[in-house]
Amino acid sequence: MKRSFGQAVFWAGVYIALSVLPLALVLVGPLPVARGFWIEFAVGLGFVGLAMLGLQFALTARFRPIAAPFGLDTMLHFHRQAGIVAFMFILAHPLLLLVLHPVFLEFLDPRSSIARALALWVALGSLALLVMLTLWRRPLGVAYEWWRATHGILALLVVFIGLVHVLRVGHYISGPWKQAVWVAMSGGAILLLLYSRLVKPLLLARQPYRVAEVRPERGDSWTVALEPDEHDGLDFTAGQFAWVTFGPSPFSLEQHPFSFSSSARRSGRLEFTIKELGDFTATIGKIPPGTRAFVEGPYGAFTLSPDASAAVFVVGGVGITPVMSILRTLADDGDRRPLLLIYAHSRLDAMTFREELQELSTRLDLRIVDVLEDPHAGWDGESGFVEPRLLERQLATFQPLAPEYFVCGPEPMMDVVETHLIGRGVRLRKLNSERFNIA
Repeated sequence: MKRSFGQAVFWAGVYIALSVLPLALVLVGPLPVARGFWIEFAVGLGFVGLAMLGLQFALTARFRPIAAPFGLDTMLHFHRQAGIVAFMFILAHPLLLLVLHPVFLEFLDPRSSIARALALWVALGSLALLVMLTLWRRPLGVAYEWWRATHGILALLVVFIGLVHVLRVGHYISGPWKQAVWVAMSGGAILLLLYSRLVKPLLLARQPYRVAEVRPERGDSWTVALEPDEHDGLDFTAGQFAWVTFGPSPFSLEQHPFSFSSSARRSGRLEFTIKELGDFTATIGKIPPGTRAFVEGPYGAFTLSPDASAAVFVVGGVGITPVMSILRTLADDGDRRPLLLIYAHSRLDAMTFREELQELSTRLDLRIVDVLEDPHAGWDGESGFVEPRLLERQLATFQPLAPEYFVCGPEPMMDVVETHLIGRGVRLRKLNSERFNIA
């Protein structure tokens, strides 16, 4: 499913409208007594920040119509950045008020009201903890599963306390219908969390899969094959990914995003190729056949347009996985479009799918350029890192006009490649990127 500019503009507009809806509510009906620009500005930041925090639940609910124009990976990265902005807005709210009028310190003073002060301090602390764990989860050694468990709870706690704070102050929403709108918005956030954590797992439980095979691949990777358990399975577009849970129940904290590596034309059986990177993936090779699994998806817009004249893939390491799905699908279709694959890895013997890629090059109009960071003696191919001069050498020999570009791999490589491609005039609608550090 490719990105639609019109859909993207629509959903971006909906997001902006809902973010500023609390400000619009203030202007409806009799206006409260003005208290000066900077006080109103500080309150406005708090309103918008709280609305943005509530919308975070919509961004992570994985609604396909919303995710389709952007790609779910892009939307989840936006979720991360929007959360930081919401944190800054909410934090600026009390700081500005305290600087402008220290009398507002009463709200945080337990001597005035211990319940109110405790609740507000808990909200501020929870919000700070949310951002800290999001930015520094890996350096702090917090497991993904525990981060995921606390993430929604902390955010929900902040939204609830924020709602109670707004209702009790009541300066801008004294009317019952305005209060009802605020309660409805906050209730919507709660319902979205329940949908993600309860309703979706219940739906997944009706369509389980079984692990049919776990086989080793080069580069400390494993391919896990799943087959539907008494249902037809799902259809996907090559290049997409899904969230997968292994175990007897879909109600698990260990739900992880993995790209399909199998051909989209081979219905029923799904394959995911997963690199051992720590945490859960370090044990992926020990999953016994017959293990139950649950697949939520497909998601993602890292897909080749049917009308694309050619394609250039620039990948590093496990970034080959979604591209492998695209190449296998094109081979099954008998597609003869010109293709260029620039594949970077540390060593030749660690390149995942090395042998199959050579076989695919005989079935497709595919040229493969291996780039080794640590080449062996006698290597006469490209070496080092994927950088602009290397890209120019290889792209200069690729004749098709206006190909689609696909970039996937380590972030430093992706930053270099994306910057260079945009600099040489590649339009954004022709540039597809997928980053794996969703959480």
